[in-house]
Amino acid sequence: MNQTQWTLKSFRDLLLKCVAERDLFTGKTLHARYVKSLVASSTYLSNHFVNLYSKCGRLSSARAAFDCTEQPNVFSYNVIVKAYAKDSKIHIARQLFDEIPQPDTVSYNTLISGYADARETVSAMILFKRMRELGFEVDGFTLSGLIAACCDRVELIMQLHCFAVSGGFDSYSSVNNAFVSYYSKGGLLREAVSVFYGMGELRDEVSWNSMIVAYGQHKEGAKALALYREMILKGFNIDMYTLASVLNALTSLHDLIGGCQFHGKLIKAGFHQNSHVGSGLIDFYSKCGGRNGMSDAEKVFQEILSPDLVIWNTMISGYSMNEELAEEAVRSFRQMQRIGHRPDDCSFVCVTSACSNLCSTSQGKQIHGLAIKSHIPSNRISVNNSLISMYYENGNLQDARRVFDRMPELNAVTYNCMIKGYAQHGRVTEALLLYQRMLDAGIAPNNITFVAVLSACVHSGKVAEGQNYFNTMKERFKIEPEAEHYSCMIDLLGRAGKLEEAERFIDSMPFKAGPVAWAALLNACRKHKNIALAERAAKELMAMKPNADTPYVMLANMYTDAGRWEEMAAVRKLMRSRRIRKKPGCSWIEVKKKEHVFVAEDWSHPMIREVCEYLEEMMKKMKELGYVMDKKWAMVKVDEAGEGEEEMRLGHHSEKLAVAFGLMSTGHGEEIVVKKNLRICGDCHNAIKFMSEVADREIIVRDNLRFHCFKDGKCSCGDYW
Repeated sequence: MNQTQWTLKSFRDLLLKCVAERDLFTGKTLHARYVKSLVASSTYLSNHFVNLYSKCGRLSSARAAFDCTEQPNVFSYNVIVKAYAKDSKIHIARQLFDEIPQPDTVSYNTLISGYADARETVSAMILFKRMRELGFEVDGFTLSGLIAACCDRVELIMQLHCFAVSGGFDSYSSVNNAFVSYYSKGGLLREAVSVFYGMGELRDEVSWNSMIVAYGQHKEGAKALALYREMILKGFNIDMYTLASVLNALTSLHDLIGGCQFHGKLIKAGFHQNSHVGSGLIDFYSKCGGRNGMSDAEKVFQEILSPDLVIWNTMISGYSMNEELAEEAVRSFRQMQRIGHRPDDCSFVCVTSACSNLCSTSQGKQIHGLAIKSHIPSNRISVNNSLISMYYENGNLQDARRVFDRMPELNAVTYNCMIKGYAQHGRVTEALLLYQRMLDAGIAPNNITFVAVLSACVHSGKVAEGQNYFNTMKERFKIEPEAEHYSCMIDLLGRAGKLEEAERFIDSMPFKAGPVAWAALLNACRKHKNIALAERAAKELMAMKPNADTPYVMLANMYTDAGRWEEMAAVRKLMRSRRIRKKPGCSWIEVKKKEHVFVAEDWSHPMIREVCEYLEEMMKKMKELGYVMDKKWAMVKVDEAGEGEEEMRLGHHSEKLAVAFGLMSTGHGEEIVVKKNLRICGDCHNAIKFMSEVADREIIVRDNLRFHCFKDGKCSCGDYW
């Protein structure tokens, strides 16, 4: 071997090492030397420079290197097609694919995988059909890409499974692994289990990891952990993906002690600083850690050496699940951008979820604008779905519907979001019409669809219709009712005054009723003044949620309404002995992009004097129209109340103060959206109806159960709440 040959070999070996290690700095140095050298252009070396830039996320440099390749071959095109597909520019990837003089099987596989990442199912299937018509050989990579392209369309996955078995492709581990993953994602756990155990000796580490994840996704954490132990006994290699899968299983079990012990093992094994495992730990603590969960998640985050986009997304998601930490979610999103990470579809879904819990509507609109500018074709549907939820959660049903109508593709989640939005805003007719449109479009409803539909019936008192939908989900769609569906039915019957039927319903449930069901029954008992049944419901709630104030407060209020002062005093004494404090009523409103907070009988707001004066003048006009203060909501004993005490208490409820501030601080036509942490009281509900009529304004109040849209002296709930 002469000196020149040895130098070229060393250069090639060093370049291949740079590609393998994604060493961009050394690779750019080699590229500069290559360009300046007098050596004849090499397609082989040029291809690897394109590959290097692609793997390092430098698409423009990859394209420049490709364009400088004098005689590009099929490998050159495959690399640049993959680079554009990976960067979510699938239309350019397709243009380059069409320019390939003689594409091979790898070319087709690359573009099919690109379509899968972009969730373009139809395009992937058409390309597969063309590939077969032209006589190209189909392999395991082709099938794996196609399965991924099916997303959650289980009927297509089943057809591909038949094709794989008949064509002998079920002998590929990668194909079977894809079936396990996507059957699970499509909700077909039984089929995923069947494929996994049918693989026999074909099972590799990926197969086991996929099955452990599948069990975790379906809240079968115990089976996932058993599979993990079996995997160890069989001698399979345990890697970061296995460990992350186990964390997912522990999260599904809400096993805080087991998760903490497993975290200790990860530290000893040196995996705690791994970004993939770290993401699982952050998710675990944010969902299972209770009050200190996010502080523990933050400690995990700080230990990770180089947090990637997935880690940031997991942190933002953790913050967004806690209403009190929504601001932290937005701050983390901004910080992630500042250090150079480009948000993907998951980033936008997480941060828009956080914006749903903010009083500020402007933050959500800014995120929406950024999502549009970001041009995310990959899974764009999930971003739009989260935007629909964000807008209706912020009281803006009109913009939620505008996003819905402009979406090029709708799925079950899209319809679920919009139906739920209409239900929460009291627009029951629109909710049920949209459900029918969903069926007409051939989109199968799921368990969440029926929660939304039943909620619409709850908010309107449509008992017969609700019972029909409940039966339909079992008989027609074979969906087994879950706790939320039963809770909706109890709420539906209870609000309609059918308390005995609601009690029989709760007693006949196939599993033990949870706190949501008993809370629904307790609410109904208060509305219809059934103290005996309320005592049973409150007792059950106290046992299930010993630190919650709701059962104590509601029972005490019922005793107050009935004039049973001794029982009321006994409940309050019990609260004091158990150190349970009533949560104060608190309302928020955003005016001129600034959040203002009002707390009942609190004088800390800088404009509280002006607000009270405005409210007093408003009260005079309201009384002229027939408003009479309902003093029972003051919750004080008549003979113990000082002169004017009842009026003072009711007049300074947080929602009245927030609405008054909104009216005096905004011009005609500007939106007024108030959010409250508790249920709106009866007197405030009646008062705000009169306020909307006096001011000739539309006022939206979101309490902890639903939205109330007040206009022209009426509420969207029709006083059925």
